[in-house]
Amino acid sequence: MTPPLPKPPWLVDALVRPLPEAAAPVARRTGAVLRGLRLATVCREAGCPNRAACFSRGTATFLLLGPVCTRGCGFCGVSRGVPGPPDDDEPWRLLTAVRELGLNYVVLTSVTRDDLPDGGAGHFAAAVRVLRRGGRGLTLEVLTPDFGGRPNALADLAAAAPEVWGHNLETVPRLYPAVRRGADYSRSLDLLRRVKALSGKIVTKSGLMLGLGETDAEVRQGLGDLRQAGVDILTLGQYLAPSPRHTPVARYVDPAAFARWEAEARGLGFVAVAAGPLVRSSSQAPRLWRTVRPLPSISPPRNTPGPCP
Repeated sequence: MTPPLPKPPWLVDALVRPLPEAAAPVARRTGAVLRGLRLATVCREAGCPNRAACFSRGTATFLLLGPVCTRGCGFCGVSRGVPGPPDDDEPWRLLTAVRELGLNYVVLTSVTRDDLPDGGAGHFAAAVRVLRRGGRGLTLEVLTPDFGGRPNALADLAAAAPEVWGHNLETVPRLYPAVRRGADYSRSLDLLRRVKALSGKIVTKSGLMLGLGETDAEVRQGLGDLRQAGVDILTLGQYLAPSPRHTPVARYVDPAAFARWEAEARGLGFVAVAAGPLVRSSSQAPRLWRTVRPLPSISPPRNTPGPCP
C-alpha cells in the first residue's frame, strides 16, 4: 500500500488550531442536545474537520434518514450498509433541536437512500414543512443526494420551498468511478437544472473537492458546467481522506491556489463563492446566502453564526 501523502505544515496548523476555552461548554451542550434527541449530523458521521468549531458555536449540519448510506462513495466517511426505515418522528425532534439551539439558519443533508422509492425526497420535504411551520423566521438549506435520478422526486421538495438547494458534483467526471460510485455526473447537473426549472425562487448551490487527482482543465470544465446549469453558490475545498481505506489524497492545494480559483469562479458569474482548504458544503452558509440577492418574497436571516467556519 502506498503511504499517505504527508500533510503540509500550513494544513496541520489549520487542523489543530485550538478553540477558545470559553467555547468548550457550548460545544458540550450542542453534543448533548443532539445525543438527547437522537439526531445524526454529517459533522460526526463524516468526520468533518470543522466539527469542533461548529459545535462550539451551537450549530451543526443535520443528517436525515439515519447514519447509514446505501452507496459508500470512495471519499466519504459515512458508514455503508443496510439502513433502517425512515423515522417519521425525526422532523419533530429536529424542530426541538433547532429551538433548543436557537438556530435561525438550518442546513439539512442526508445519506443516499437508494432503497427508498423516492430516494428519501419525501422525508426531506416533510422535514422542511415541519421546520417551516414550527420555526419562525427560519432560513432552510437542503443539501440533497441525487435521489437516483427518479423523475418525480424533486417536485414535492421544491414545493416545500427551501431557500437554498445544494447538490454537490464533488469531483470531475473522470474520477467518478473511483470517487462517486453509483453516481452520475450528468444526472447531478440535471438535478440542479431541474430545481431551477421547478422554482426560480430557490437559490442553487454545488461544490467540488480538490486534491483527488483532477487537472486544472477538468476543474474549469466543472465550473463551466455548473454555471450552465444555473448554479448560484459554489464551494471549493480540500479533499481529506477519512481513513487509509478511502480514496487517497493525490495532492494538497495551497491557500493561494484556492484564492485564485475563487477569483476565477467569481469571474464566471457565480454570485457567491467560498474556497479554501477547510471549506465544506455548508461552510459559511448564512454568509453565502446573504451574498445572493434575496428575492422579494424571501427575507435574509439574522446575523447568527452558521453551520461551519
